[in-house]
Amino acid sequence: MHNHKVSGKQIVSYASFCLGNLGHSAFYGVMSTYFIIFITSGMFNGLNQSVADKLIGLITGLMVLVRIIELVIDPILGNVVDNTKTRWGKFKPWILIGTVVSAALLLILFTGIFGLAQQNWILFAILFVLIYIAFDVFYSLSDVSYWGMVPALSEDSHARGIYTSLGAFSGTIGWNGLPIIVVPLVTGVTYAVTGKHEEGAPGWFAFAAVISALAIICALIVCFGTKEKHNIIRNSAKQKTTLRQVFGAIFHNDQILWPSLAYLLYSLAAVITNGVLFYMYKFVIGKPNDFWVVGVIATIIGFCISPSFPFLNKYIPRKWLFIAGQTCMVLAYVLFIFGHNNVFLMDLGLVLFNINFALLVTVLTLTDAIEYGQLKIGQRNEAVVLAVRPMIDKFTGAVSNALVGYVAIVAGMTGSATAADMTSKDINTFNMMALYIPLALAVLSIVVFLSKVTLSEKKHAQVIENLKSKLAQGEIEKKTSVDTGTSVDTGTKEVTIYAPADGELMQMSSVVDEDGKPFPGKGFAIKPSSGQIYAPFDGTIKFTFGTKHAFEIVSQNGLQVVVHVGLGTVNLRGEGFETFYDDGQTVKKDDKLLEFDRDLALNNGYKDTIVTFYTQPGRIQNSGAIQAGKDIKHGEKVVDVKFK
Repeated sequence: MHNHKVSGKQIVSYASFCLGNLGHSAFYGVMSTYFIIFITSGMFNGLNQSVADKLIGLITGLMVLVRIIELVIDPILGNVVDNTKTRWGKFKPWILIGTVVSAALLLILFTGIFGLAQQNWILFAILFVLIYIAFDVFYSLSDVSYWGMVPALSEDSHARGIYTSLGAFSGTIGWNGLPIIVVPLVTGVTYAVTGKHEEGAPGWFAFAAVISALAIICALIVCFGTKEKHNIIRNSAKQKTTLRQVFGAIFHNDQILWPSLAYLLYSLAAVITNGVLFYMYKFVIGKPNDFWVVGVIATIIGFCISPSFPFLNKYIPRKWLFIAGQTCMVLAYVLFIFGHNNVFLMDLGLVLFNINFALLVTVLTLTDAIEYGQLKIGQRNEAVVLAVRPMIDKFTGAVSNALVGYVAIVAGMTGSATAADMTSKDINTFNMMALYIPLALAVLSIVVFLSKVTLSEKKHAQVIENLKSKLAQGEIEKKTSVDTGTSVDTGTKEVTIYAPADGELMQMSSVVDEDGKPFPGKGFAIKPSSGQIYAPFDGTIKFTFGTKHAFEIVSQNGLQVVVHVGLGTVNLRGEGFETFYDDGQTVKKDDKLLEFDRDLALNNGYKDTIVTFYTQPGRIQNSGAIQAGKDIKHGEKVVDVKFK
């Protein structure tokens, strides 16, 4: 909509943040997927098989337990980061410390704690517990800091969107690049060291060392190439969402509950299958050297899916994009089950498996559920949106780790076993756990989304309009009122409201929406001459609607006002809107808060009228006369409001 002039420093910042997740995501892939493979195939070579299998079971069980405990400790780690104050900011120290320490601990784990299992497996098990817990805490500190850094890099929502999408994009490359290099690197180094053509311990250590070095280099690039803006985050000490709050919000809001369940089913299927694809190529198909194809196909499809989503979503509701992606997943399982002896069918299955919009659809649906929850139960749970999806990913990652270790043991895919050692019973056991169960999960996710997820784009627009009307009429003021930090005062207070935009003043009674209905509530409107919106007084931004077309600002003495930009513009779903503040941020009168594309609104049949109304009209005792028809500039006085 606007010509965003990007400076050289901004380009460096974007590129540095992007590269950060290349190493960070690859490192996560090593610890979550390939460490299990190393444990089952190389760590306990030379040990009695029954002892080795017990240790594999112990370690995978522990990894699951730590992952589930991590769900509880992540908010605590978030508070540690939030309360950090250094000359380098609060995020960079933890990104670097977390990455370096977790990389060092991972390398120790990839040595089998220096071969201790062969000497004393009980001592090995005790040390493994301590090292793995420490490793996971430091990795989580790095992870929380990397993504938590985005709001501190820019106050511009457009720029934040770029940072997030670049991070996700490079993360796809980091994650999907691992299957391309893992077998050549592990077998090549093992052959160079031992003279054996296999995936041996020296090769696995080299693989971990290369990715750990990449993660540290990428962490350094983030630290040196980005700059935290200390004046942006006004509300950094706000309370983190606890696990109890997350679950409470999920179960009280059905349109958080059902999309979350559908995503949980999808995520379980995806991580289980990703975790066992290496075993499929090595033990079922008998072609471990072809495993690189998995990474190449996933990377190519990943390049296409995220960029295509906004375009497709203009013509196809996101519900059907979710269903289409899950249908592709189901077809992929059918091809994996019946076509594993055919290279073309396997490759086609991999293509279909990676065509998926579940993540994007879920995040957008949960975001819309904020307003749905506010309308239905009077709660806004912004932090939950940030917490639910990563929480599900961590839980499904834990389940995947457990299942992969279990599959490897019961299907005889441990130690020095090869495809030739597999019996039909082993293959059937593998297929049941790795393909049939995930296939059922993928089908269930379709059923849940089709039958229970009702919050479409169209319904969300209706929710916003209902919420707007209720706010304007003061019907939900008790449920959505805020603590403004002021002492209780039953006397009359006064606020001067200044024009939030340039244009012509209008009486509220003359405002008619795009459907010809009068706009409810008390306040005033402006027929704008430009698309810039400014703060109407000193105050705090309470919240912004997910569609960016309206925000609530609370004055220092407690007057609650919504600035509603355009009529019908909720249907643009944020397109053409750009905010320049954080929710929770304190702003001054005439600070620039928002830009919107008036032409885009008008060309889509909507109105560009800017309405300023009171969310607690019952408190208004006297609002001065509005000079309708007067041309006004932003920052000029409109009206004095007396309220109790």
